[in-house]
Amino acid sequence: MKNTPVFDKVTPKLLEAMPYQYAGKDINVCIETEEFTCLCPWTGLPDFAYVVINYTPSKTVVELKSLKMYFQSYRNVGMVHESVVNNILNDLVKAISPKELTIDIEFGIRGGITTTVSAQYCKRQSGK
Repeated sequence: MKNTPVFDKVTPKLLEAMPYQYAGKDINVCIETEEFTCLCPWTGLPDFAYVVINYTPSKTVVELKSLKMYFQSYRNVGMVHESVVNNILNDLVKAISPKELTIDIEFGIRGGITTTVSAQYCKRQSGK
């Protein structure tokens, strides 16, 4: 396999962009997965999460298999929830340059508390 995740290091280079065939026509792409895990940096225990990504493509879209491999690269990485959501947002923006992107991550219950972390990106228009 050309690009495989390294399970103890987040690997943004796994993300691949594909041309958006209808560039100039705004659509919403919604990607959801329950197969996201990372490690709690304090306990070393796994954090399981439900990830929802919504974006409006500009000229490219993310290739889904590459996104899955990218998510798998978080598997053995210790990272707080807020850093996870910002990392993914920044890596996706760099990979596909969307017009807009929102990511919501709901982390599983830990100590009786469910945490949902959200982040947004909106490309600035020229002259605004």
